[in-house]
Amino acid sequence: MTTTYTFDVFSSLDGFGAADGDWSGYWGKQGPELLDHRLALYEPEQRMVLGANTYRALAQMLAAGTEESDVPLRSHGSLSMNRALMAAGLVDLVQVTLFPVVTGRSGLDPIFQGAADFDLELIESRTLDGRTLELSYRPTLHR
Repeated sequence: MTTTYTFDVFSSLDGFGAADGDWSGYWGKQGPELLDHRLALYEPEQRMVLGANTYRALAQMLAAGTEESDVPLRSHGSLSMNRALMAAGLVDLVQVTLFPVVTGRSGLDPIFQGAADFDLELIESRTLDGRTLELSYRPTLHR
């Protein structure tokens, strides 16, 4: 069986994965539909793949797991690791949750800064709470 690897990332409209200052989690735009949808994404059996920085940030919330598996893989965050995996052709889906904010002065962690060039095929899109977009793409290295 072939497993699917999904790079799951949050973004402001201007491409930042986080913001400094008084922005709260989800940039304060979380609504019941978004929260229910995000919870449902993690209900099916899957393995989380984390880069070192993300692992250190989430270590207290994570249970230790060492089993090998062919269930789907998902990585949330871990930007530099996922840029490298995309360049190596190892990412099957890029799932971007796009929040309706611009964090130009306070934006942190540019999602695709320094990444290779990719063509993206839109696989699925949805609007959550009437304002937040979830976009799923199949990436192909641009040649």
